[in-house]
Amino acid sequence: MPDNDLITAWLTKARHDLDTAKIVASKLPDYDDTIAFHCQQAIEKTLKAYLIHLDLEFKPVHDLGYLLNLIGTKDPEFEPDFEQVDRISRYAVQIRYPDSIIKLSKPQIHEAIELANRFYQLIINKIGSEKPYSFLKEA
Repeated sequence: MPDNDLITAWLTKARHDLDTAKIVASKLPDYDDTIAFHCQQAIEKTLKAYLIHLDLEFKPVHDLGYLLNLIGTKDPEFEPDFEQVDRISRYAVQIRYPDSIIKLSKPQIHEAIELANRFYQLIINKIGSEKPYSFLKEA
């Protein structure tokens, strides 16, 4: 049986990352590395919450493709855009360290935020329709 408290904790952390990305984008738009990193983290944490909801064990990795493939084993209707997810994974990894600096365009940053938001809403809807998480209705 899935651990509802753990699911809530993952979703709360995901929401914090998503909100951080949005706030930084609105106040410090040149911090594209930070924005992209938090978008990747929001997606990762959202996927991990859903894996727990599906009662699937996963390795402690940051590989979004791995997490998505694992979800697909139990939810065949879950069809994410792997190309977009791969791109945001690369943004987060490439810009995490100072020796791999890349500059992202405003459309790329917007795309990252929108993708993170779509994943969050999708999972909230999937879980929220089955579980009584009080904070889900606020998101």
